[in-house]
Amino acid sequence: MKDLGKLSLMLLAGLALGFTSCSDSEDDDTPTPTVKGNANLQGTISANRTLDADTVYTLKGFVYVDNNATLTIEPGTIIKGEKATQGTLLIQRGAKIMAQGTVEKPIVFTSNQAKGSRGAGDWGGVVILGKAKHNQAQDPVVEGGPVAYYGGTEDADNSGVFSYVRIEFAGYPLQPNRELNGLTMGSVGSGTKIDHVQVSFGGDDAFEWFGGTVNATHLVAYRNTDDMFDTDFGYSGRVQYALGISDPNMWDVATGGASNGFESDNDGNGSTRTPLTTATFSNVTIAGPGSNIAANAQFGQGAHLKKGTSLSIRNSIISNYAKGITLDGSVVEGYAQNGGLKIMNTVVAGAGENTAINKASSSTSEFNATTWFNTTTNGNSIKALNQLGLATTAPYLPQTGSMVLTGASFAGINGFETTNYIGAFGTTDWTAGWTNWDPQNTDY
Repeated sequence: MKDLGKLSLMLLAGLALGFTSCSDSEDDDTPTPTVKGNANLQGTISANRTLDADTVYTLKGFVYVDNNATLTIEPGTIIKGEKATQGTLLIQRGAKIMAQGTVEKPIVFTSNQAKGSRGAGDWGGVVILGKAKHNQAQDPVVEGGPVAYYGGTEDADNSGVFSYVRIEFAGYPLQPNRELNGLTMGSVGSGTKIDHVQVSFGGDDAFEWFGGTVNATHLVAYRNTDDMFDTDFGYSGRVQYALGISDPNMWDVATGGASNGFESDNDGNGSTRTPLTTATFSNVTIAGPGSNIAANAQFGQGAHLKKGTSLSIRNSIISNYAKGITLDGSVVEGYAQNGGLKIMNTVVAGAGENTAINKASSSTSEFNATTWFNTTTNGNSIKALNQLGLATTAPYLPQTGSMVLTGASFAGINGFETTNYIGAFGTTDWTAGWTNWDPQNTDY
């Protein structure tokens, strides 16, 4: 009994000490830092694997997910691309990526360089490859050099989920004029879910689709060196709610290159191979570099539609480019005239009256692009920047009374949410919480 009494007194003393310690910690408002482990990803992932949010991963060289494996990534996970080896993640045909982040815990792919030292093209990027159709004679290898083929006949192919994800400082130039993009999609099928993805400070295009049927929503292309939204090889999906913002000090330095908002081809030869590039984009806001740019800056236009494309743009804003929209080539002009290519309920702002809508300077046809654009039934308009009524900082939301809060039409198209507004936003900022406008100065 005496021993038990002593033990009781010791327990009471310990509890008292515990309460005292708890009281002391309440006076300290400094949060306990989360300590994460580190791991490398390299070679081929050939069996199902999960990346945990309590570990920071480094991509070393080309990392392939193959053999029908599924790579699952937890919300809040950070994955860094190694600069020395041009770290790149490639999801092969038949494999899947299940990257479902959240508003509060986005999944982040970024550079492995220190804060303040990160730059465009530090690492390769993310490549998703599927089995949907393209219009090439043989299944192509992904642009940029990796041994990774894409294509097939399964338009409903499912490559997984890519949602609430950021990709920063990617887009490595492996070969001249053949760079990896922030997010490259080769023949990705409509069974794949892609939404709420931000690609920022990349060394090439933000988003590029090579064929495929995948749909996407809520995309952000922020201060990348080349095109914001690039479509090729018969891409036929739907994209709704997208924001593209240029950096006046970042452009494509490749020979013959130019940084555009939209760039679209049917294929590199401008052929009429099927499936045609017939994607439709709706509710897009493009904010170009403006006029305060260097004399040698290589900016193109808000939308360069060329080489046989039949892309359509609806309910969108294309602003702050010296050239707004260029219809390039007789095939593209023909699609515009016969209704295959549509630009409707769209505003071009900040381009001069004579440069808002153009045809290529080499064209000898009688087609008048401006007359076509301004046809009343198309619902388009040409405005000065100050007429739009947008905020002056990213993400350029419409202000009270803005002209773009009305004027949308979805006549003749299916599969889109119906809005009254044109451009990427109404009164709700869907970028809030999961995007990052200053990844250079973020601790990862």
